Amino acid sequence: MFDAIKEFINPSKNPDISKAFEYQNTHLPTLWLLGKTGAGKSSLIQAITGDSDIEVGNGFEPCTMTSHAYNYPKATPLLRFLDTRGLSEADYDPTDDIEISAKQGHALLVIAKAEEPEQSDVIKALQKIKKQNSIKKIVIIHTAVKQVSADEQAKTVQYNQQQFEKVWGEQLTYLEVDFELANGDTFGLPALKDKLTELLPIIQSFNQQQQHADTEVANFQKLKTEILWYAGSAGAADAIPAVGLVAVPSIQAKMLHSLANQYGVDWNKQAFAEFIGTLGSGFALQYASKLGIRQLVKLIPAYGQTIGSASAAVISFASTYAIGRAACKYMYHKSKGETVSNQDMQAVYKDALTNIKEVAKSETR
Repeated sequence: MFDAIKEFINPSKNPDISKAFEYQNTHLPTLWLLGKTGAGKSSLIQAITGDSDIEVGNGFEPCTMTSHAYNYPKATPLLRFLDTRGLSEADYDPTDDIEISAKQGHALLVIAKAEEPEQSDVIKALQKIKKQNSIKKIVIIHTAVKQVSADEQAKTVQYNQQQFEKVWGEQLTYLEVDFELANGDTFGLPALKDKLTELLPIIQSFNQQQQHADTEVANFQKLKTEILWYAGSAGAADAIPAVGLVAVPSIQAKMLHSLANQYGVDWNKQAFAEFIGTLGSGFALQYASKLGIRQLVKLIPAYGQTIGSASAAVISFASTYAIGRAACKYMYHKSKGETVSNQDMQAVYKDALTNIKEVAKSETR
């Protein structure tokens, strides 16, 4: 029972961790971008990630004959962007693109510039995609809408929207945005983020622009994407049969070592015991017990390979994130030579566990 807890202090070399990392990387939530060159795909990615250096074509790696992928963040990816190339080619076959996207809980974003009614290449691609009948989530994004007059905006948006809906055979959700207004402002960005968050909740988790109450919270926000990446890896480990029992504690241990290094805290047995103690006297015992139970449930024929594995993955994702959040608070105060009350630590852990559950369900499905 206590072997899992020991992994927190001295994580052993574990080949199963590599399997978890690989599994996570091949199951990243994916936004499939379909649109003509210059439609605003780079601006869309920049708006979602907050990274102004991202450009379609720069940093994107080939993943099929006609598509390129970009994982964000690069070192600890939580989200993948898939950009389809070669739309104007007569022999364009979206089969590989659809297969990749369909496996990864994707959403298809059709991006069209308001002032460009000529969308034949995009329409041809949509016709082929429609025939495959694999895409369930689709949103039309009309860009540069403020670069035309108000009257023209309504007409052009409606015209392009009708073109896409005619191909798809039903009404489609759409948004109007403009990333490059004359005063440096944007139009429609909050609505865009809200809609994309509905499709992929992870977007909100690493892209929230929060008012930091204090320096500790601000520091946590800088490390949040890394913690989410470890959480995703822990969830992925539990999605692989017979891996989670050892791999999950090892992944969490590596996360804690990484966080301690960034806070300049000496992570030893004393620090570990102190940290665990702040989470409550029964935390360590409950952790080891629940981890063992989750793995046993996964061994139940049929049930364990579906519901059991899915539930275990959600719990491992959420608990890893909550441990990381609590560790940031503990390590921040320890680096300052300060103490933090058990009550505050337990509140931080419970809040993190509650707030991440929906993301965990989405990421581990």
